Amino acid sequence: MLVQISTTPPRKGIARLAAAAPLLKRKRRVEYFELPTRRYLTPCRSERVPFDWTVNPYRGCEFGCRYCYARYTHEFMELRNPGDFERLIFAKAWSRQAFREELRRVLPGEWVAIGTAADAYQPAERRFGITRSVLEVLASEKGRKFSLTTKSDLITRDIDLFQQIRRNNVLHLAVSITTADSRLARLVEPYAPAPERRFEAVRRLSQAGLPVAVLACPLLPHLTDGEAALDRLAKLAAESGAAAFTGGAVFLKPCSRDVFFSFLDRHFPGLAARYRRQFARRAFLPDSYTERLAERLERVRRRHSLPKRAAEEAPPGWPGGFQLELPLEPDAEEKYSSRKSSCRKYAASL
Repeated sequence: MLVQISTTPPRKGIARLAAAAPLLKRKRRVEYFELPTRRYLTPCRSERVPFDWTVNPYRGCEFGCRYCYARYTHEFMELRNPGDFERLIFAKAWSRQAFREELRRVLPGEWVAIGTAADAYQPAERRFGITRSVLEVLASEKGRKFSLTTKSDLITRDIDLFQQIRRNNVLHLAVSITTADSRLARLVEPYAPAPERRFEAVRRLSQAGLPVAVLACPLLPHLTDGEAALDRLAKLAAESGAAAFTGGAVFLKPCSRDVFFSFLDRHFPGLAARYRRQFARRAFLPDSYTERLAERLERVRRRHSLPKRAAEEAPPGWPGGFQLELPLEPDAEEKYSSRKSSCRKYAASL
């Protein structure tokens, strides 16, 4: 009897863990798995973002946004079909004690961002509640800086925890709303809550005393970046009690490019060739475009008396003796500054 020898190399690391992940639930469009978790906090060294650490309770995102840059994260698990990112959702196995121990590694003044690669309030959260478990731990912290951005109105479920967190920490909340046009939103972000539900979430957060920004990001050239469309967004943001309004242009990594181009071919064929030319050699739009977009955003902000970013104030329970920009030990400061100085410059421009 001949024995067949596989030429496929054995899976390693997270790919091995994902391949062995137990199925938790199967729905018509989505399957949920439990992923063993080596760590919850991931250091961020990108110069394009201002935060230092990220927490993503889930891998993959059900919202299926056509432009999503984070599809590449499934490739680490050797799941290379772009559609797997929105069909195969991995809920991270939760350990409160392990997460607390990881938080001790975060230096004073470093910024922890929640939900940067997968929406922390996607439908899986209603079933598994990992985001709320993370917030319950953060509610007992003091003197830290946290942020959370989402497209979901489920964020209002955790108003009680956000209020607790904000007593002793700096907290930035943002709701991402890329268009006020419900029909267009359904095409571009097919499984995300409708814009009107997101604006209602902004209203409820604001009424609960929680400053929340409306983040118009990413904006799509010739689809959502016109001044009239931005003016409508800013007007609704102001009426909903938003503390700030900002936005940014789309970028298309290889992992998202094919998905987005196929979307354009189907729904906006007149724009497909233009986008292909623009993103043929790079993921980001030229400075000339982003500068014009920034000017447009500034005009609509002035029109509706909205700041670019919410004021950052020391909370009532901020530890005595701490500055808002918390001082570091001399040896830590040099390491921290060299790693994220560019991020601070970027943050100042938002």
